[in-house]
Amino acid sequence: MFPNYTRQITSQFKRFQSTLIIAEHNNENLLPITQNAITAARKLGGDISILVAGTKSLSKAGGLSKVLVAESDAFSGFTAESFTPLVLNAQKQFNFTHIIAGASAFGKALLPRIAAKLDVSPVSDVIAIKSPDTFVRTIYAGNGTSFEAAPLEGGSAATESLSADGCTTDLTVFISQELSKSDRPELTSAKVVVSGGRGLKSGDNFKLLYDLADKLNAAVGASRAAVDAGYVPNDLQDLYIAVGISGAIQHLAGMKDSKTIIAINKDPEAPIFQVADYGLVADLFKAVPELTSKL
Repeated sequence: MFPNYTRQITSQFKRFQSTLIIAEHNNENLLPITQNAITAARKLGGDISILVAGTKSLSKAGGLSKVLVAESDAFSGFTAESFTPLVLNAQKQFNFTHIIAGASAFGKALLPRIAAKLDVSPVSDVIAIKSPDTFVRTIYAGNGTSFEAAPLEGGSAATESLSADGCTTDLTVFISQELSKSDRPELTSAKVVVSGGRGLKSGDNFKLLYDLADKLNAAVGASRAAVDAGYVPNDLQDLYIAVGISGAIQHLAGMKDSKTIIAINKDPEAPIFQVADYGLVADLFKAVPELTSKL
């Protein structure tokens, strides 16, 4: 009796839930991480709206109830300072129970600001949604491997304009951006990733991984420790082949669902070996060049 009653209550709660997705785009197409956020939103149930802000309107994605469009030059640089009042305008008008953005640099800069204004706690780097609630909650959609990318065709959602009042700011002014270019696959969508940790000891030693990645047509990633140590830029994250990475719990959460995990570490007790499909206890400075030569 009680389990059925609980399911009925949960079903009723979902009926009153509504989620706002904050879209990331390049003024031409939605970025892949927004497709992951759409899948995360579907797991929450209820109506789903997506907020598209920028200088151009974008096509609709499937599974959405509403597309909110705000067009202004204030959003051309995608600064968190200009987007925060826009999201608050949407929240004031529609009273969403959940607000979701991708766990990108933009999402992680924006959502804590929104959470502070709404007096709620943001949930960072979500990898699964099993028990949705009815409270307003800002949620990062997590990395691209946590939620499948939702298709962008077949949408029939109504489009509504959203006021951009109050979205200009004197605190931050967007001037320009320079995007890094590489012949390697993008890290967020690559099927094979070679990732290095603090065990590489310096940024120069990442050339070992670049050579290996070229053989495998792989992206190159880095652990948080390697990024924080200044070995590589912070656009390199996550892994499939872990080289010199001990495997802190937050790192394991981001990569443990990879189909095949290979770890190379000289410490046989490193936590990374607990999730690896294949593990090699060896000096990476000897093992990686040998692996590259064999390939």
